Amino acid sequence: MSNVISASHLTLAYDRGNKEIIKDANFNIKKGDFVFITGPSGSGKSTLLKALYGQIKPSEGNLVVGGLDLASARQSKLQDLRTHMGIIFQDYKLVNEWTVAKNVVLPLMIAGYSMDVQHTQAQRLLKHVKLSEHADRYPMELSGGEQQRVGVARALSKNPVVILADEPTGNLDEYSSNVIWDLMENACQQLETTVLVVTHKIPSIFSLPYRHFIIESKGVYEVH
Repeated sequence: MSNVISASHLTLAYDRGNKEIIKDANFNIKKGDFVFITGPSGSGKSTLLKALYGQIKPSEGNLVVGGLDLASARQSKLQDLRTHMGIIFQDYKLVNEWTVAKNVVLPLMIAGYSMDVQHTQAQRLLKHVKLSEHADRYPMELSGGEQQRVGVARALSKNPVVILADEPTGNLDEYSSNVIWDLMENACQQLETTVLVVTHKIPSIFSLPYRHFIIESKGVYEVH
């Protein structure tokens, strides 16, 4: 299977004068891999995730995602790449003034899909995350777990090649967390989506085979 993500001598820093956060990292992630990234607070987990969707450029080395070298990619190419990614945030990042259904299809709206496609996809995904009856409600009317399920549905709306999730269950109770892990397992298993999750703890209920990377002392190491 081909690599979806490849890092070679990757160094990340927030600015040129700053000390490196990640230094000389080398790793490859293949299509359909489910990857957990753990490490102490401040070790660079979220920084790596930001680099993967192009918010931070490598200061040294190469980071290739979906065939695009992010060290030298132009903004227009980055935008193209992001259309093939789903991103799940710990704090949901929903638009509170929009209905649940409209939040789900935000990536489709940006990409210019027709209202018919948006409506069909919203119905399908809300059924998938068991929120069909909440389509016309607003995020603030939902529980945290329900809001995160809307976030997962939004991440899946364009059938992404890669899903990046930053502490997706960090604020949730056990039931809601289990639902979220189940949804991400399904995406990986049924759609062969590559999933990378930054988390402080790998869930004990997780049933799929997975890979585990730990970030510590500026290095990225795979745990076997």
